[in-house]
Amino acid sequence: MKTMKRRNTIKKLFASLAGVAGISAIAKANTTESTSTEKEAFNVVEDQNVPLFSGSTKQGNTVYIAGKGAHFDGDIKAHTDHVLKELEKELVKAGSSMEKVLKVNVYLHDLSDYKGMNEVFRGRFGSKPPVRTTVATYGGVPGDSLVEMDCIAYI
Repeated sequence: MKTMKRRNTIKKLFASLAGVAGISAIAKANTTESTSTEKEAFNVVEDQNVPLFSGSTKQGNTVYIAGKGAHFDGDIKAHTDHVLKELEKELVKAGSSMEKVLKVNVYLHDLSDYKGMNEVFRGRFGSKPPVRTTVATYGGVPGDSLVEMDCIAYI
């Protein structure tokens, strides 16, 4: 009987300690979350003196790069190369790199350019490439670009 009581007391003690540890961890996570840095916006584009969108934003250890296009005459390979270089410039400015990209969205003017875009895209993000979504847009990419890309990376 005493052994049974002792076991129940020990179980209750461990359960209480586990509960306190869990609450402590949650409190710490909430404190860290609430003290993270505010969102930073870069290259803000305005319309009639009102902010419309940013070229990139940072929140904590994450950077979001807005869509980059190629607004010159050329083929899909030239446009893809230009867009990837523009993404890389923005990432470096934000303190990140192509190897730290987690997600890329690719918007093609014409789905028949998929193979040519892939030839240039291949290997540009290191040995652990990001996840990617590729779509052909109805009506084309803004600014007569054959391709536009945006991405999310960590710092």
